[in-house]
Amino acid sequence: ILDPKAQIPWYEELQDSKALSPTQREGLSSLITKAAISIGIGESEAKEIDALGIVQATRNAMTRAVNGLAVQPDHLLVDAMPLPESGLPFRALIKGDALCRSIAAASIVAKVARDQRMFKEDAAYPDYGFARHKGYATREHLEQLGRLGPCPLHRRSFAPLRTLI
Repeated sequence: ILDPKAQIPWYEELQDSKALSPTQREGLSSLITKAAISIGIGESEAKEIDALGIVQATRNAMTRAVNGLAVQPDHLLVDAMPLPESGLPFRALIKGDALCRSIAAASIVAKVARDQRMFKEDAAYPDYGFARHKGYATREHLEQLGRLGPCPLHRRSFAPLRTLI
């Protein structure tokens, strides 16, 4: 939750997290974290995604993020996906992280949190290279999957893993 009345000098820099470099995302995430009224992070594990599908697992993670806020928002702005499970009024915007700075801020914080988790998971599963590819289907990751098979972090319902196992 960002204060709409706050004077934030870096507000114009907020954009879709995918359009930013890792260094830019990390810097902005730190600024967002300091300026935010509250931040909630929600996750879905691989087993949940495989069991429920990506849409429901994403909704569950988003609901967990909302429930993790220290302050209940009056209204949610969300990227593309309606969120009636939250019990709050919401507006779902297609390509919201490119259109709305508040959604962009959330996408930046979420991406940095996920990347940090992948760095931690790299220590538990060092042969997969999670610190480098962050779990995305890079050539290195696919080669390691072919050599080692999946670990508990891998979603078995997703291609290309679905075809490898």
